[in-house]
Amino acid sequence: MSVKTSRKSVTPTMEYSSEKSLDNLFMDMLKDIYYAEKKIAKALPKMVKASQCEKLSTAFEDHLQETHGQLERLEEIFEIMGKKPVGKKCPAIEGILEEGDEIMKEFKGSRALDAGLIAAAQAVEHYEIGRYGTLRAWALELGYMDAVKLLEKTLKEETMCNEHLTEMADGGYNELARAA
Repeated sequence: MSVKTSRKSVTPTMEYSSEKSLDNLFMDMLKDIYYAEKKIAKALPKMVKASQCEKLSTAFEDHLQETHGQLERLEEIFEIMGKKPVGKKCPAIEGILEEGDEIMKEFKGSRALDAGLIAAAQAVEHYEIGRYGTLRAWALELGYMDAVKLLEKTLKEETMCNEHLTEMADGGYNELARAA
């Protein structure tokens, strides 16, 4: 027996408040990621210091520089939108960074520390990839083409950083942690 399904376009059938729109959602998430990037910029130096390997410390230092550039692009988007760059507290990034702090404390001096730092950094990257991907899609939908270009650049950087972290983990850090 075959079941036919039809794809219907999604058309809202209920009334929505006109007070909130995709524009509002875009600005809300822009504030969220701005706050997150500022928190990440404060967390990365701790990760640089905690890392036991120069290669990983250098990767974190490089990402810190990249983060500063990402903050500048976010500020540019706020300017495009005619808004002051303001962050909105983001419990998600605070939780992710708190987990990273726990790893640094609990595994200090352990062979597993660097693998844990990579895992913590990848949790941050996955969060950022999700946020920037969504913001880019919304900016495209809203016709904010200048913002789309800036968000695409950051999304590419975050994706490349995540890939680099995966290569490092697979390139020996996980094996070293297992041997501990």
